Amino acid sequence: EVQFVESGGGSVQPGGSLRLSCSASGFPRKTWLIGWFRQAPGKEREGVSVIGYDGSTYYSDSVKGRFTISRDNAKNTVYLQMDSLKPEDTAVYFCVIDNVVGSSWYHARLYDYWGQGAQVTVSS
Repeated sequence: EVQFVESGGGSVQPGGSLRLSCSASGFPRKTWLIGWFRQAPGKEREGVSVIGYDGSTYYSDSVKGRFTISRDNAKNTVYLQMDSLKPEDTAVYFCVIDNVVGSSWYHARLYDYWGQGAQVTVSS
């Protein structure tokens, strides 16, 4: 059974920063992508960023240059540093992990394992 421990999120003004963290245990495969999707009210889930077991990173165009994904192997934890936040970044952010090919990383349906989500609100 895959278990997630997520933290971070909250409310911030436009231009501010937040950091999400996620630790996933119990994933049975040796190759994986782990990272975040988000879902705003009335919208479909959208891939934000993931990092692979080999250190490869993927970002959506909407966050590239503002968000940075990283991992601490010693702590088995992944981080999403979100800078220059915009109101359109407001959403519930879900940590995900699965054995997904990098070129398909943004397809939500390919991930079977999802965390409980964390609210991120960007508003003045």
